[in-house]
Amino acid sequence: MNRKELTRLLQSLADGQINVADGVERLKQLPFEDLGVAQIDHHRELRQGVPEVILGESKSLEQLQIILTAMAKAGRNILVTRLNAEKATALRDQFPKADYDSDARTLCLVQQKIEITGRGKILVVCAGTSDIPVAREASITLRMLGNQVEELTDVGVAGLHRLLANNTKLQQAAVIIVVAGMEGALPSVIGGLVSTPVIAVPTSVGYGAALGGMAALLGMLNSCASGVTVVNIDNGFGAAFAANRINREVD
Repeated sequence: MNRKELTRLLQSLADGQINVADGVERLKQLPFEDLGVAQIDHHRELRQGVPEVILGESKSLEQLQIILTAMAKAGRNILVTRLNAEKATALRDQFPKADYDSDARTLCLVQQKIEITGRGKILVVCAGTSDIPVAREASITLRMLGNQVEELTDVGVAGLHRLLANNTKLQQAAVIIVVAGMEGALPSVIGGLVSTPVIAVPTSVGYGAALGGMAALLGMLNSCASGVTVVNIDNGFGAAFAANRINREVD
């Protein structure tokens, strides 16, 4: 339940359109629902403005089916992250309206129209084609949260002219998410070109001394460009969630 739905419910109760028993029935699953394998936080959208997101990694297919069934029953839009293709195929058999993105490893079930609540457009920039999975996770998460998103792919520092050719897009963005592996230099470059918030996402892309993304993470944390914030390695979802909060219209 979100703030708008709660407001309509209370107004209906005040106007006598529903009785107290009906109101209690609508609210009985708040704040959470105990499924045994999980406790669904139905109160989260009311508190934070966005519903709970499911991390698919390490959950069994049976657990995911139980969780998705409960969330779908509540009528919410559902986002599952880090979901492999095998589990996604089985879940789509149960939820045929769900969409799976094999690059991002995300499953989306849209049951309500997604309203654009962001103040401006968020630009998701990735340094190389190898960084696309993390960038796509960020883009899909942003769209599910009600943001306008544009993607800019393969514009890393090995060919800086590719980035500079898109300077207009950089200047027009409300928030920029920059995804990069190797030495993680791209967020510093973009941070020095724009006045908007930059969220840097290090990826595990790179050769031996990249250390699974540690080199990019440390490089981004030590950026000399002001206004660059860094999330964890390969955490496109976390970057998108932070960007959504920055970009969201205040109620």
